[in-house]
Amino acid sequence: MVGFKTIASHCLLALSIALAACNVHASETAAPSVAIHFSFDRPVDASMAPFFLAAKDGRFAAEHLNVSFTSAAGSPEALARVAAGDSDLALVDINALIRFRDKADTPPLKAVFVLFNSAPYAIVARKSRGIHLLSDLDGKTVGVADRDLSIRLWPALARQNGINVSHVKFFGMSAAVREPVLSAGQVDAVAGFSYLSAVNLRDRGVPADDLAVLRYADYGCEAYGFVVVANPAFAAARPDALKGFVRALIAGINATAKEPARAADEAASHIDDGDRDLELARLRTVLVDNILTDEVRRNGLGGIDPARLERSIDQIAEDFKFRKKPVAGDIFDGRFLPPVESRLIN
Repeated sequence: MVGFKTIASHCLLALSIALAACNVHASETAAPSVAIHFSFDRPVDASMAPFFLAAKDGRFAAEHLNVSFTSAAGSPEALARVAAGDSDLALVDINALIRFRDKADTPPLKAVFVLFNSAPYAIVARKSRGIHLLSDLDGKTVGVADRDLSIRLWPALARQNGINVSHVKFFGMSAAVREPVLSAGQVDAVAGFSYLSAVNLRDRGVPADDLAVLRYADYGCEAYGFVVVANPAFAAARPDALKGFVRALIAGINATAKEPARAADEAASHIDDGDRDLELARLRTVLVDNILTDEVRRNGLGGIDPARLERSIDQIAEDFKFRKKPVAGDIFDGRFLPPVESRLIN
């Protein structure tokens, strides 16, 4: 019996040594992590939750990626960082990318993943000021923040809906006072993002039933919204890392859709004095209106309809003189997307 125990002990010891050797070998041969510097084009809000949830759940680590996040002061700055190689990837407004690419001697930056299938552009108005529909803006005053992107597509939207642009007055202001000015009644409406301005106004005490959220997408605007853009040198040198980033982000979006409360908590933890309930309200709006659209449910996350993108470029052209108007292939590169079946919403 003693001899049996001795033999068993030796066998277990040998097995443990063999397993340890396997673990050492696996750690030595595991792919090293690729560092990715990622820039958001604005301060953190709940719409970034899929990125943070992908990080928290180990999705980037599973793809052997070490992702660090920073914020820029707008899409032009984020695009400049990517163009200079200071950031490998960035989240930017695709409509800013389209304009950026038209500059002389600009690197051929392209979007590789669409987060917002529908742009969040909206006019947020007070019904108590007589505004229920877009046509009701005739004769009204709309507050517009500095560097507001939504107003750049206003000429096309007004033409499509038979609105005389000269009959709508625009009042310039800083973004910090946009909602306070509307809630105080100093303007009739403001231009901005639906998931930001509308939720902020409700948080300031403006009754939800007094708000008219006039989403551009509901009035014929075909613009896509926020996209992940890649530095061309990084995309060429690290295609597998970029594909892994996209896979991890898709997993983050699916997790966000399934557990919005947990996702909002994670986003709020990255915001100074972040309000979990406020961010959850934003996130629910973003998921329904901008990320999980009917088009995405049909065709999967991350891609584009080339014809739609080119129609949206035509709409930009009503307020922007292109040196050479781009086509969809100049703006979007779908080579890093997984197959459609991997991009469908679970």
